[in-house]
Amino acid sequence: MAPRILFFGTGAVGAGYLWILSRKVPAENLVAVCRSNFDAASQHGFRMNSTLWGEFTYRPAVVRSVDEAAALDPLYPFDYVIIASKAIPSSPSTAQLIRPAIAKGTSIVLFQNGIAIEEEYSKLYPKNPVLSTVVYFPATQTSPAVINHTELETLLIGTYPADAPAWHAEAARNLVQLVIDCGATAKHHDDVQPQRWSKLLINASLNPICALSRSRDLQFLESGHEAQEVMRDLMAEIVAVAQAYGYSNLSQASVDNGIERVKNRKPPGVEPSMQTDAQAGRNMEVDAILGNLLRLAREKGVNVPILRTTYAYLKALDASFTRSRQGGNFS
Repeated sequence: MAPRILFFGTGAVGAGYLWILSRKVPAENLVAVCRSNFDAASQHGFRMNSTLWGEFTYRPAVVRSVDEAAALDPLYPFDYVIIASKAIPSSPSTAQLIRPAIAKGTSIVLFQNGIAIEEEYSKLYPKNPVLSTVVYFPATQTSPAVINHTELETLLIGTYPADAPAWHAEAARNLVQLVIDCGATAKHHDDVQPQRWSKLLINASLNPICALSRSRDLQFLESGHEAQEVMRDLMAEIVAVAQAYGYSNLSQASVDNGIERVKNRKPPGVEPSMQTDAQAGRNMEVDAILGNLLRLAREKGVNVPILRTTYAYLKALDASFTRSRQGGNFS
């Protein structure tokens, strides 16, 4: 029997995996909560422009709220609730907003960036599987419900915590197999946190640097003599925090590899999501990516002066976007 799945958030990543799963999951079993792109998605569907799968339009069931989704068929609860919205603080929080869709046995799947983001879900829903993921799906929503995607797609899934009950791990493996059956790439990890730290090494360095400098990663690296050293030192601080928590998969070699990846980009380089958000005046995932990392560093007594400075500047920039939307004064 096909699972019943709710997507909370249908930006580029959410809309992409919504289509992937629609290849095997019946339309009546897939529901998407849309917010800013609801009108476009409900009227015209989603437009996917992918160098991997081609160009096409698809029309899933879309709703405005989790309450509306839960009321569609209250006799059949959701097997998976996939959180594909950005990890940005809100009141009520995303973990609270999804409550109407959470039933006994519902797995909560976090398609979100950052580190140490799982705890709130685990505390609010202690009997439900919380599945943490690392998503490599470079895509951009260029206009409401229009998604541009390049050829990379990989989904790594594991339970939170790693020693969760066996049936939680089974839920993770079942989702992995479903993604594979849909023609995409997925892998189960007994402990997915090392993979989260590996992605964080890039997200917590390149994202803020590019957002603050308004430069793509290669443009920043080539901007002056100090740029490479700043990038290298920030990455080294991230590695130090990871190692303090026992994640030895990150090392000086990881830093060297990260720098080389940027050097080998085709000019002008990659525009990370934070830079895209900053240039559009949108709030960024500052705390999920940098704030939590800084908190973890303090808890272990790891000295991270560059990370602390970067966080302070990025937090202030993010606050300026909020003031702008509220009609605040910049002076």
